[in-house]
Amino acid sequence: MKTVTVNASVTYDVLIENGCLKQCGTFAGKVFDSSSTAAIITDDTVAHLYLDTVISSLQSAGFSVCSFIFPHGEDSKSSSVLMEVYHFLAENNITRTDFIVALGGGVVGDLAGFAAATYLRGIRFMQIPTTFLAAIDSSVGGKTAINIDAGKNLVGAFHQPSLVVCDPTVFRTLSCQIFADGCAEMIKYAMIWSEDFLQLLEQCKLQNQIEDIIAYCVDIKRQVVEQDENDCGIRMILNYGHTLGHAIEKVTEHTVTHGQGVAMGMMLITRLGIRMGLCDSSLLRRLSSILQKYHLPTVYDGSLAELAQVCLLDKKRAGKQIRLIFVSTPGQAQIVPVDTDILTTMLKGELPC
Repeated sequence: MKTVTVNASVTYDVLIENGCLKQCGTFAGKVFDSSSTAAIITDDTVAHLYLDTVISSLQSAGFSVCSFIFPHGEDSKSSSVLMEVYHFLAENNITRTDFIVALGGGVVGDLAGFAAATYLRGIRFMQIPTTFLAAIDSSVGGKTAINIDAGKNLVGAFHQPSLVVCDPTVFRTLSCQIFADGCAEMIKYAMIWSEDFLQLLEQCKLQNQIEDIIAYCVDIKRQVVEQDENDCGIRMILNYGHTLGHAIEKVTEHTVTHGQGVAMGMMLITRLGIRMGLCDSSLLRRLSSILQKYHLPTVYDGSLAELAQVCLLDKKRAGKQIRLIFVSTPGQAQIVPVDTDILTTMLKGELPC
């Protein structure tokens, strides 16, 4: 088993091993009091596949278990579903000595994590990611949130999990598109952090090294989060491609998935970087090539001016500036404040292809 230990405001382990889902109760028993209640929050897709396995494992470890199932999809990451979660927790008499289990992908982890951060002013929770994207990114680092009409993840809290259990065998039930969403985040890590990692991804067969690659991505995030847990400095580089990617998700009403948005966002921000003299066209060609290798889009056909307006609501905006993440060469990311009117003007103009 591969273990990555995150030393943030809470110290916790990320456990990675094929087939370990059936042992999640044993792992939880080393972190939580076995006399407590595990409140599982999941969506209807994941519940059909894995809920019984997780319930059985937790009960075998001595935990009482209750579960809440909501409709899958980004639209469920909302205040209305959050209120349903609160009512579920109250009806099951969940106290601060109990814990939440986020069983699912990024939507489940964000929603359940935010419920854990805010119910009774905070209770503990564990993450069991069931998508590649959640495993390497959203399940680690403590960012939790819901969406509102104005934008994605605008209401949230930092709340670290107490344990993350990742079984890569569950990825076998993912569609090619959903698995590719995780590949976008994987490529992001390589672009911002390591030329060697990017070269590996350009050459390797991913499924043959999945545990190692999950551990590598998680360890990159660990290093960043330990330096800047609350996203005030270096942690912003993890948002490479995300400002424009989130905007694309919003204007397309989430018909574009998160990973697809991030892929297109990385391409757009690289084109902006070329125009600003921060990188050259060889980086764009290389990024385009690896995105295509992992079945991700490289072109956004919508209005860039419309994206600019949505970006004005991004969390990284400060006054009349927005902090954008550029990569000059793989492994060299930088945070660049850009005036919002300049960003709007550039997106309305021609960008290098």
